Amino acid sequence: MKLAILSCSPRCYSTRRLREAAEQRGFQIKVLNTLKFAIDLKQAEPDLFFRQKSISDYDAVLPRIGASITYFGTAVVRQFEQMDIFCANSSSGITNSRDKLRSLQILSRHQIGIPQTTFVRDKKDVLPAIERVGGAPVVIKLLEGTQGIGVLLAESVKSAEAIIELLQNQKQNVLIQKFVAESKGRDIRAFVVGDRVVAAMRRVAQGQEFRSNVHRGGLTEPVILDETYCKTAVRAAQIMGLRVAGVDMLEGINGPQIMEVNSSPGLEGIEKCTQLDIAGAVVDYISAQVDFPEIDLRQRLTVSRGYGVTEIHIPEGSEYVGKAINESGLRDKDINVLTLYRGTTVIPNPRSDRKLESHDRLLCFGKLELMRDLVPSKTRRKRRPKVQDLPELPVAEEVLTDAVKETAESARSGRN
Repeated sequence: MKLAILSCSPRCYSTRRLREAAEQRGFQIKVLNTLKFAIDLKQAEPDLFFRQKSISDYDAVLPRIGASITYFGTAVVRQFEQMDIFCANSSSGITNSRDKLRSLQILSRHQIGIPQTTFVRDKKDVLPAIERVGGAPVVIKLLEGTQGIGVLLAESVKSAEAIIELLQNQKQNVLIQKFVAESKGRDIRAFVVGDRVVAAMRRVAQGQEFRSNVHRGGLTEPVILDETYCKTAVRAAQIMGLRVAGVDMLEGINGPQIMEVNSSPGLEGIEKCTQLDIAGAVVDYISAQVDFPEIDLRQRLTVSRGYGVTEIHIPEGSEYVGKAINESGLRDKDINVLTLYRGTTVIPNPRSDRKLESHDRLLCFGKLELMRDLVPSKTRRKRRPKVQDLPELPVAEEVLTDAVKETAESARSGRN
């Protein structure tokens, strides 16, 4: 296998360990500076140049994209994807996870624990937002930040208002987040590779510091996660579109609360804490998956005219409840069920004899017109309002010139 690591820091611990792990397994490995690429676009032939030379053939790419070069870095990863080269993390996954608001918006669509969060711009909305997340103390976060930078704890409503006003005056976008007091300055970092957690550690803040990041002086201890925490970490990474991720979770009363999903998790802290070969696990996973490059499902499936991908809900009382997929008649309507979502369970490529239940969600590919008919009529009317007749002119007299007003008046007189 020929592997490329995209990194601007070839001497940092994580990059060195990944390179060592690949070399130990006999793989060809190159560390390529992400900023030295040039992206060439032409009909049917997406191409990449590195240091003014056409990129050689690689079997796989492991992106280590820093926050400061997210836009260009994800563009390079996206080009590798268009060239059908396996990327350990997808460009969309990196983009989704890099923005704290965007990642929480995506996670909130699913049955997965997250701290209650709000995002406001108007000063008048700040106080109601703080009340909605449970009042002070609250955590205030910049939308982009790593290693605990840009994360503040406001002990009172007044201090929260002052901090938010200051940051907004500096053109910074901030989140207001519920302070999970029971976590007591602790969090869990789970390192996800593929569909499993390969290592986990608990980070504990020291002294008066509430942030548990190692870079903030937090202490670490290895931890064996139970099934709930493992499942939550893996699902969060998969929802983001990441195969290699560091998932940070708070230990809440009601179970794990996802704080952040990191697309370029550092290896130094967790390898030293757990004494596990995490770099080796990453390289082994890539070598096993190299034949399955990332495919943009909508990009590939929606090129046929009249066909597309959509999600169909099965409400209570639906004629499909209790029927097997092969009895539902969906296939006769040229509709294929790609994935079935049932509560927190995801069932890819469900068997044809699987019976449907109320509140199931089906990710389907097929004719859009026929799938539209499966949307409940009441909902469909709301989404597709009846086209109203145009009103008589003038619609808004204040925007009409005197000449247009005269024309309109003449038209009225002629009709009368």
